[in-house]
Amino acid sequence: MFGKLFKSKGNESDRIKDSENGSEANLETRWRSGLSRTNRGLGSGLRSLLSGRKGLDAELRDELEMLLIGADVGIETSNFLLDALDDSMRSSVQENAPIELLAEILFELLQPLAQPLEIAESDKPQVIMVVGVNGVGKTTSIGKMAYRLNAQGKSVVLAAGDTFRAAAVEQLQVWGERNQIPVVAQKPGSDSASVIFDALQSATNKKADVLIADTAGRLHNKEHLMSELEKVVRVQKKIDENAPQEVLLVLDASTGQNALSQAREFAKAAPLTGLIVTKLDGTARGGVVISLAHQMQLPVRFIGLGEGIEDLQPFNAEAYIAALLEDGDA
Repeated sequence: MFGKLFKSKGNESDRIKDSENGSEANLETRWRSGLSRTNRGLGSGLRSLLSGRKGLDAELRDELEMLLIGADVGIETSNFLLDALDDSMRSSVQENAPIELLAEILFELLQPLAQPLEIAESDKPQVIMVVGVNGVGKTTSIGKMAYRLNAQGKSVVLAAGDTFRAAAVEQLQVWGERNQIPVVAQKPGSDSASVIFDALQSATNKKADVLIADTAGRLHNKEHLMSELEKVVRVQKKIDENAPQEVLLVLDASTGQNALSQAREFAKAAPLTGLIVTKLDGTARGGVVISLAHQMQLPVRFIGLGEGIEDLQPFNAEAYIAALLEDGDA
């Protein structure tokens, strides 16, 4: 529909073999499956409402706004999109279908933020600190990210910095064993900053390419916990003044606009460099990615399209828009 908007342009390192049958994952199918719930709600609604339209009258605009807000695009971002769509429909000389014009608007918004994670050849180990509240999929995302980097030939060390939950330490250790990656951990209740400091020393001594550090699932509205996060950043600089090179915030797509609130609060406590948006497969509220892109202007490094180990995928604006808007039955 959108000029074959989905194009699998990933390089060979992105085409990780399926761990069960050795075949290359069909990325287009993976994206469509992961966003199927949002497509059935938001995508089908937009296609229906915009079909055959030449402009946006007040009634149609209200219907579109309600649809977008229902998918957690948010009021401010919804108005931004509708204003841009109205202008585009009025000025379009090629009489493109409104849904195609919307796809172009989304692409202009999302493409600049589709920045994959890059591991520098110098300044090793590169520290990736992963933050977020409890339950968003932080530790699982770390395990899947470690799997991906390991498959690309990078040497990885994991830091079990979520010391408040024994289960989080155990979960990370399981991921380490599965991927044959060393995990630096201390007993539950230990100082998180101390664990990550030790892990950075270990990764430096091992000359590892990457250290991925888990952190406690801090409540974004608890000031003292956010202060601890600032401490974790400070202690790393005692070893490497450039650390952490990446601070990735994990957000659960199913929490909707609450994810945006979390992003704003965490940005006050840590130098966020990017987002990981998880659980898109389990919600019809996948429009929150659009809201996050518009409101936060932070790179989206990965999105979670399912529970499989390869379902943490680098964000691809074309793939996202196609899976969101195209007719899934076409």
